[in-house]
Amino acid sequence: MIPVYVFLGFLEAGKTAFVQETLEDPEFNTGEKTMLLLCEEGLEEYEPERFAGGNVTQVVVDDPDDLSPDFLREKAVKLHADRVLVEYNGMWPVQRLFDNLPANWEIYQVMTVADSTTFPTYLANMRQQTVDKLQTPDVVIFNRCDKNTDKTLLHRSVRMVNRRAQILFEYKDGSIEPDDTKDPPPYDMTAPVIEIGDEDFGVFYLDVFDRALEYEGKTIRFKAYVCQTDQVDKTAFIARRFCMTCCAEDITFLGLGCSWKDAAKLGHRTWVTVTARIETRRHPIYEGEGPWLVATDITPAQPPKDELVYFV
Repeated sequence: MIPVYVFLGFLEAGKTAFVQETLEDPEFNTGEKTMLLLCEEGLEEYEPERFAGGNVTQVVVDDPDDLSPDFLREKAVKLHADRVLVEYNGMWPVQRLFDNLPANWEIYQVMTVADSTTFPTYLANMRQQTVDKLQTPDVVIFNRCDKNTDKTLLHRSVRMVNRRAQILFEYKDGSIEPDDTKDPPPYDMTAPVIEIGDEDFGVFYLDVFDRALEYEGKTIRFKAYVCQTDQVDKTAFIARRFCMTCCAEDITFLGLGCSWKDAAKLGHRTWVTVTARIETRRHPIYEGEGPWLVATDITPAQPPKDELVYFV
């Protein structure tokens, strides 16, 4: 298998500088034959003479149609490549790259590099392309940060589509700070029953996964859309809401498993108000552990004014 390291981000976000530093690191570059696949040409150029260990060959791809398994395989075989680093084009869909990797290429790590000063503009004006670069990375690095950087906005922008990515903030002096953003929830966590407003479900959904222990044993009340599915047994259903991550064509749903004695009697695709205690359970719908609801009361409800959930 050939390991593949993918670097995502928009033009002038700092991808080239980051890859350059990576290949200068003697702990990362110990002489392996590396194919550096360049899918975007920015102002900054590589300085191969500074690469630790050498053996790095640049391969330029100007057209996304060239990203075929045969093309990539041929280049790797010709160079006897031990591994591949990809500086990907910020305007090309990430899935296009993944779909065209040769069978013996294995993704080892995906990183997104973003300029914290221009990211909010990209998010506002090119939402679909921006979200595309946040869905798959293991690490997201926001560079060029300073004391005025809105880290909460950057944090939520990632968490709305990717709960597992590590988030790092790199300051102009080169120092790096891990994300420790604590988003104060827009509801009272000390109330006997925590009322989750229709417009706040997205915030709750992210927060209950990020801070599971703080929700353990608490009782919440919120409006949900009933999903009857074979993924859970007849004593449970999925309490869900629809969310729009980037555009109208990219609507999915967020759901929590919910136990209820009369779950089988609930109408599929009906709206209900759920009052439930939160537990942590291991279940296939979470691919591990996740928050599970044990309902104490469920009543019919009218749909919310806006049925879609937003995060930022």
